[in-house]
Amino acid sequence: MMKYYTHEEMLNDVIGEQGTVMRDEFEARLKAEVEAYKIGVAIKQTRQKQRLTQKQLGERMGVQEAQVSKIESGRSVTFATIVKAFRALGAKSASLDLGGLGRVALW
Repeated sequence: MMKYYTHEEMLNDVIGEQGTVMRDEFEARLKAEVEAYKIGVAIKQTRQKQRLTQKQLGERMGVQEAQVSKIESGRSVTFATIVKAFRALGAKSASLDLGGLGRVALW
């Protein structure tokens, strides 16, 4: 008979229990990846509202279309790319709205 595990049991077994170094590092990486994804979504939504293609935004940023795709999917999100993207999108303010996470000042 197959045994079923809860998500928490699986995490405890594979990564370690809460409070262990391995689990804390895993959760910190996961949180950073989720935040990067949300930033990418915000950039994509702003680009789409301006009716720009990824290629057009890339040209404004000085990067390839593939890089814009990576940014919008939450990969390759660095402070420098966020600044480039929002400047290319004509952001007047120096903050980014992350929805339920609040606003983040960029510069």
